[in-house]
Amino acid sequence: MNLELATSDGVSPVTRTTGADSPLAIRGLTVSYGQKPAVFSVDMTVKPGAMTAIIGPNGAGKSTLLKASLGILKPLAGTVSVYGAPLARQRHRIAYVPQRASVDWDFPTRVIDVVLMGLYGELGLLGRVKARHRAKAEDCLRRVGMEDFAQRQIGQLSGGQQQRVFLARALAQDAELYLLDEPFAGVDAATEKAIITVLKQLRNMGRTVVAVHHDLSTVTDYFDHVFLINNRKIAEGPVKEAFTADTLQAAYGGRLADAQMDALRLP
Repeated sequence: MNLELATSDGVSPVTRTTGADSPLAIRGLTVSYGQKPAVFSVDMTVKPGAMTAIIGPNGAGKSTLLKASLGILKPLAGTVSVYGAPLARQRHRIAYVPQRASVDWDFPTRVIDVVLMGLYGELGLLGRVKARHRAKAEDCLRRVGMEDFAQRQIGQLSGGQQQRVFLARALAQDAELYLLDEPFAGVDAATEKAIITVLKQLRNMGRTVVAVHHDLSTVTDYFDHVFLINNRKIAEGPVKEAFTADTLQAAYGGRLADAQMDALRLP
């Protein structure tokens, strides 16, 4: 059994995946926006080659945890390692898809140019786009069903289409670790299906996917592992072991109704 529950003193037992072989290992992370920490002394060990959902109520620190692990937010305390090394040395192995609401969609750029941004590591400072770069960007758009929109201005797209384009940009990076902040928020059913299909393909290729997720009803269908948080870590482990009535009620402060719990098809 690989379930990891936080103890009363905030110290968690060690899981089988160690920090040295984890795509993302967080230790003692504390982040604050003021006097009250948004994330307090959190440990997290991401399983390689799996899809992990970060789950918790609004204001629980889910997005804060993800942004701090990327260095977007500066923590008060704690460490982050990526494949056993400091984040600064491993950024090229990570692709990040931010919340759609955090992006300036009025910026005048074409869909194909957004995807080409994911090839910055190959293009270098001069940014000379060659035929092979364009072909790769076009292939990434095809994988998310957006190949016909390559010349469209990004601001002219629907919310779901914009999210697909940002996923295509992440695919262009050909990363090993994909971090996504609420990738299904505010998208249509077709886009959600397209996104989850691509993410599962990445998982099947041995890549690691971590996503902040809010829809409890799709957790068992979409993810292999879960990390439950409410400012502090609540539980971590395989879905069949950690996504339970007890851990959910602990994360949501007992606010989930019986009807909600019954609809989740909990293991």
